[in-house]
Amino acid sequence: MAKVLVLYYSSYGHIETMAGAVAEGVRAGGATVDVKRVPETVPEAIARDAHFKLDQAAPIAKIADLADYDAVIIGAPTRFGRMCSQMAAFLDQAGGLWAKGALNGKIGAAFTSTATQHGGQEMTLFSIIANLLHFGLMIVGLPYSFQGQTSITEIVGGAPYGATTIAGGDGSRRPSEIDLAGARFQGELVAKAAIKVFG
Repeated sequence: MAKVLVLYYSSYGHIETMAGAVAEGVRAGGATVDVKRVPETVPEAIARDAHFKLDQAAPIAKIADLADYDAVIIGAPTRFGRMCSQMAAFLDQAGGLWAKGALNGKIGAAFTSTATQHGGQEMTLFSIIANLLHFGLMIVGLPYSFQGQTSITEIVGGAPYGATTIAGGDGSRRPSEIDLAGARFQGELVAKAAIKVFG
């Protein structure tokens, strides 16, 4: 059975929630899934003062874990139009895997969160996808067959490049049901793609 890793970083729980929905989609698509997070790089005292959500259940990933899966779905919030430094620092350690071609031919995908509708969602997805392409992964996005992302009756996340959510400038907006449905949809697509490639 195809094995999928949902790897994320979440400061305030928005991406953590999206990661759970992505994992639900993976299971619905027939693959097994593990959810892991990357290490926090902000000193604990500063993170607490900034009210980071430090009580997340997902175990901390090791860079070698990436090679153990048929598909890797990466979720990270935006930082000025690119992935956050915590995720970038983690992926920067994958040079050894890259040199060995350990990730070539695997399935990859990305999801993100921004404070505002125009806060760099697509650029952040591209920054993650660029890393995955350098590692040799084949990318699965969030096609318009998920029609929730085209809604104009409410604020919604989503892009053809991956599932997204909008947190609000103060972080008070939680992922909506449409945002979570997009995450599940993308997770299911990744699972089905991994099964087609790896059985």
